[in-house]
Amino acid sequence: MKKYDVIVAGGGVAGVAAALAARRQGKSVLLLEKSMMLGGLATLGLINLFVPMCNGRGKRIIYGMVSEFIELATKYGWKVVPKEWGNGEPEKPTNVRYSVRYSPYIFALALTEQVVKEGIDLYFDTIASSPVMDGNYCKGIIVENKSGRQFFEGRVIIDTTGDANILFRAGVPTIQGKNYFTYIAKAIDIEHCKKAIESNRIEKAIYNVSGGNANLYGKNHPEGMEYYTGTTAESVSNFIIRNQLELLRKIKNDAKESREIVTLPGMAQFRTTRCIKGDYILEETDFYKHFDDSVCAINDFERPDYLLEVPYRTMIRKGFDNLITAGRSVSGKGYAWDCLRVIPPAILTGQAAGLAAVQAIDTKKAIYEINITELQEKLKKQGVMIHFDDSLIPENAKPAEKNLCI
Repeated sequence: MKKYDVIVAGGGVAGVAAALAARRQGKSVLLLEKSMMLGGLATLGLINLFVPMCNGRGKRIIYGMVSEFIELATKYGWKVVPKEWGNGEPEKPTNVRYSVRYSPYIFALALTEQVVKEGIDLYFDTIASSPVMDGNYCKGIIVENKSGRQFFEGRVIIDTTGDANILFRAGVPTIQGKNYFTYIAKAIDIEHCKKAIESNRIEKAIYNVSGGNANLYGKNHPEGMEYYTGTTAESVSNFIIRNQLELLRKIKNDAKESREIVTLPGMAQFRTTRCIKGDYILEETDFYKHFDDSVCAINDFERPDYLLEVPYRTMIRKGFDNLITAGRSVSGKGYAWDCLRVIPPAILTGQAAGLAAVQAIDTKKAIYEINITELQEKLKKQGVMIHFDDSLIPENAKPAEKNLCI
């Protein structure tokens, strides 16, 4: 169909960040999205929360393109942010953590506006089906859409499908994850409408209802139920069917005229399906470590003080010349993978992937051979914290975890 400098497969927040970063460096970019809206889990998946982006002591850690995406998410819709962080920075030290809630669908519309305004070619309702490989070089992507089967040629391919679909099919080694029985939909009822009127806040009219309600750590996962891979048609379908029936069971005896389901999630709300087995696999033992090839510093969204740096090596696999990933499929294990997959870090790795793709093209190098210092400098100029300050490491951290450089 056409040749692009950069093809981004998957229009979640990581994919949009990668596409914008590459386009702003003057490259032609194609963004492929299987659904009818951008944002992935942050919009279509109804997980409308920028999780905490600070260390729990009033020090913000995550900036970069995340700040721009918060602005997009709240530019036209409602915003819920702790009063201590009203402008994105606290007036004084606080234990209240910086997070942002927003309207998921209005965020999706704002993302489309931004992508179109910046001249990115965007294909909705298009599945990035298969990479076309010449050895370990990817020549482009075969897609399936209303026009049938098409091929787009690309110089660098960024896999932000969330499941590493393209890299997996290209032969990049991957790690299979597992997912618990969790399903969140949005509802409205008379009582919540009253709260919205009393407060003059429209978001108070909407509340969450659940099918499965297992938490991040698997609590409330039904005993004897298998875990879900999320990487086969059977696993996805079984997950959705069971969860929809469970949700219906919970609400079917409610007074019919008093409540309504506003929307069901448009995608399976999986957390960890499949990530690449990158040149480095980030693990929980990597908290407080410094990495020479870090592309961003992030914080644990659950526990105060815990800090991570994300090595560039988690996004690539040596030998695959023009393939890179970002978002949920960055290389991680266990809880470290959970810290990588949420919205703010996904945006930052997307931003890094887009800049890395441009650098590889401009220097005619393989994606794993680019100059990391040059990439880090570009990210710094765009507001990304590359290395956290050691003064932020708590005194009770284990000495072996301090001041390490790998």
